[in-house]
Amino acid sequence: MATLLHIDSSVFHGEASSSRPVTAAFRRTWEEQHPEGTVIYRDLAAAPVPHISADAWSAGYAAASERTPEQSAAFAARVTLIEELERADTVLIGAPMYNFSIPSTLKAWLDNVLLLGRTAGENPSAQGTPAVVVASRGGSYAPGTPRAGFEFVQNYLEAVLRDTLGLDLEFIVPELTMAPRNQAMSDLIPRFEASRRRAFEDATSRAKELAERLAA
Repeated sequence: MATLLHIDSSVFHGEASSSRPVTAAFRRTWEEQHPEGTVIYRDLAAAPVPHISADAWSAGYAAASERTPEQSAAFAARVTLIEELERADTVLIGAPMYNFSIPSTLKAWLDNVLLLGRTAGENPSAQGTPAVVVASRGGSYAPGTPRAGFEFVQNYLEAVLRDTLGLDLEFIVPELTMAPRNQAMSDLIPRFEASRRRAFEDATSRAKELAERLAA
């Protein structure tokens, strides 16, 4: 039975969010292709996971018999998140850009699931799992744009999700999402609309492609 791990981190809901409608479109298509499948859903804005603590961190490098009760409890919470990642056949993440980077709630999830010797290191336990990240942003940070050097979402997630966790990573990037709300960006509305349409198309087509891959 196929399993989708779906993570949203936008602080906004519904159409007020630029990433959630796109991840929802991917999920709908995925569920249509896998009617008997399982979806593990985490809304990190509504139910944040704990930020990494000294107990949670140090427990990952201590033998179970040597952990304090506090370490054991903190590590058990990490293991739950790690096992969800390891169970997934596909990972879907909504990662809006806030102040040039990812939401702190998403960073907290990453800090919890990254464990050297298990999910990271020589043979990462989720290696090869397809991961699709919807990386929405208010402006454009594409190569060649004036603010390309401020792009710390894709660069960071490539380092963690692809290079460290070993996931088969790709991005869907709805950009210029502030254009309809910022008068100074009004000339960019057609580009925003085109980017939004393309994001929904990419979400639908990619979900179908991954479903076919799992069925093969």
